[in-house]
Amino acid sequence: MSEPAAEHAHHDDSHYWKIYGILLALLVVSIIGPELGIRAVTLITAFGIAIVKAYMVAKNFMHLNIEARYITYLLVTMLVFMLLFFAAVAPDVMKWDGTNWVKPFVAQESAPADH
Repeated sequence: MSEPAAEHAHHDDSHYWKIYGILLALLVVSIIGPELGIRAVTLITAFGIAIVKAYMVAKNFMHLNIEARYITYLLVTMLVFMLLFFAAVAPDVMKWDGTNWVKPFVAQESAPADH
């Protein structure tokens, strides 16, 4: 193996360890955050950090940043379909009652008082 190739391989290994360390630090923050009992901090640590970690894994370990352009289009298309699916089912799933149906008994116990 030539010298530049060996140096490049070593650089890649240290880069992966650096990303791994960042991911572990974010894991610790996402575990400690909800322990504070503040709703906004819990939501930010649960979802915000999860999005950052997913992005870092996709970019650095799945190498999506160096793939062909159509991979980006496929990823965006998948996300759009996921959002469309959520938008289509959310009005039904997030209601406590409706025409000709009622959520199961377990869900009724935790229903908001104003329904």
